[in-house]
Amino acid sequence: MLSDPALLGNPLDDVREGVFDPEFWRARGELGVAAGGRGAAWFIESGARRWVLRHYRRGGLMAKISRDRYWWHGENETRSFAEWYLTYHLHRAGLPVPTPIAARYRREGLFYRADIITQRIENSEPLADRLLKGPLPLTQWIAVGRCIRRFHDAGVCHADLNAHNILLTPAQVYLIDFDRGTLRKRGWWADTTLVRLYRSLEKVTLLAQPASFTDEDWHSLLAGYRESAGLPQASIV
Repeated sequence: MLSDPALLGNPLDDVREGVFDPEFWRARGELGVAAGGRGAAWFIESGARRWVLRHYRRGGLMAKISRDRYWWHGENETRSFAEWYLTYHLHRAGLPVPTPIAARYRREGLFYRADIITQRIENSEPLADRLLKGPLPLTQWIAVGRCIRRFHDAGVCHADLNAHNILLTPAQVYLIDFDRGTLRKRGWWADTTLVRLYRSLEKVTLLAQPASFTDEDWHSLLAGYRESAGLPQASIV
């Protein structure tokens, strides 16, 4: 298991044995409504804790072979530890990400299973859910574009930038879920992530109100993205 006692003051002592087990929290009446596209994330509400517990699950064709087992290539190559370290560095650099709480892996011969816990962002809503309620003001789209540009200028390549992994709060835009994310020099990957986001926005608003996502919205996002160029940024590459 991996955690940062210096940052969080040893928050796991009283629940260490069951901290990654949804049934442990369910028995305590502290397991929230499941969230996530593959049903592998849970909200935990325990005293002052407001956490998101996520179990790593495969998608696509590989899920037909194994739902949640990954090849073992060493501790630092596990999905959970890699994501925890990346999120930790982004948090320390002042980028708007959830605070990483803990991560673990369980090795099983040539394979392993993994879990991660992050701080839940209060008063937040995924962009995908918000769009189903109606259109956003153009200023909000600009804020989304500015947020993404901050990450790109810091060299952060999000492996799955989609409308579900952008959280909106009244004061801030956040990015979440940095599984398979990397740090790299600026390059073509930045445009690729924007294309992925555009396709995601089209997909999630397909059955929404016609005005939920328009060309003007996308151009406003790009305007926010472009106007942030050249501003001082956190650099962690």
